[in-house]
Amino acid sequence: MLDSILESLRVIALPTKTDFRAVTSREVALFEGPAGWGEFSPFIEYGAKECVPWLVSAVEAALMTPPNPLRSSIPINATLPAINGHEEIQEVLSWYPGASAVKIKVGKNLLEDLARIEIVRELLPDADIRIDVNGSWSVAVALQGLNQIYASGPIQYVEQPCATLAELRSLKSQLKIPVLITGDEVIRKAANPFELNLFGAVDIVALKVAPLGGIKRALELAEHFALPTVVSSALDSAVGISRGLKLAAVLPQLDFACGLGTSALLSADVALLPILNGEIAVNSVTPDARALEHYAVSSEKLDWWRARVRDTWAAGAQEWVTREGWVW
Repeated sequence: MLDSILESLRVIALPTKTDFRAVTSREVALFEGPAGWGEFSPFIEYGAKECVPWLVSAVEAALMTPPNPLRSSIPINATLPAINGHEEIQEVLSWYPGASAVKIKVGKNLLEDLARIEIVRELLPDADIRIDVNGSWSVAVALQGLNQIYASGPIQYVEQPCATLAELRSLKSQLKIPVLITGDEVIRKAANPFELNLFGAVDIVALKVAPLGGIKRALELAEHFALPTVVSSALDSAVGISRGLKLAAVLPQLDFACGLGTSALLSADVALLPILNGEIAVNSVTPDARALEHYAVSSEKLDWWRARVRDTWAAGAQEWVTREGWVW
């Protein structure tokens, strides 16, 4: 199977429209299998062990057809990076026509965060406001920040305000305002998410297909935790986004608009997934051959990604795929 992956491997670098968590060019490895295209795109700094579920997810996409969808389109939220300025924020929000919710990146500077949120409330007064901290607050800072943000208006949920489960549980026990806590990194970066006890710490589970190991495992986790879920992306290309859409399409209940509109943050992609009236249609994606050629990385970087695939395969992906019984 490894030889088949490497044989069809294509690696591209897609430029972003804005600095998103210090990413200005998104490198993505794609390969084609009997069931379609898979995407392997862990962030550059991830080691081989952390990359394992990402490769397993890509193999699943290439080999396995997901369950029949329960819905044909998925409502999405706008995703706003940590940018400042009324005009800049207005422009980014315009990339998500009809979105009913906005997820705002916060956590580095509370005064700037408050100003950013206030601009969004002014521009989209009826939108649900979500904030994403990526685990950067301490419990004390989270309490202060959430109280100040809530004073300007309701918050639908805060995603990963603190890094650890113990901190999230402490925060939740001290919160006096009605704000739900969503767990992201604390779940997808866990050695075994099924061993986590989210009681008293997390109200909503964020499901991201690639870092959780694919649609099948994400569905198993959703059933295991038995909490409301929201499906999000990891700044994927259209290939990866299409897998997130398919996950959202097969969940028994879709509780929230999903964070699957992040293709809008890319200035180029391998396929089109247009946002219409705040939703994206559930479709399979075939990368455009011209885009694969135009945005292809250098031969040296391609060799680096091939070595990364080999290392990830040896670090646990092969064992995982064998355990699933997938055959190529």
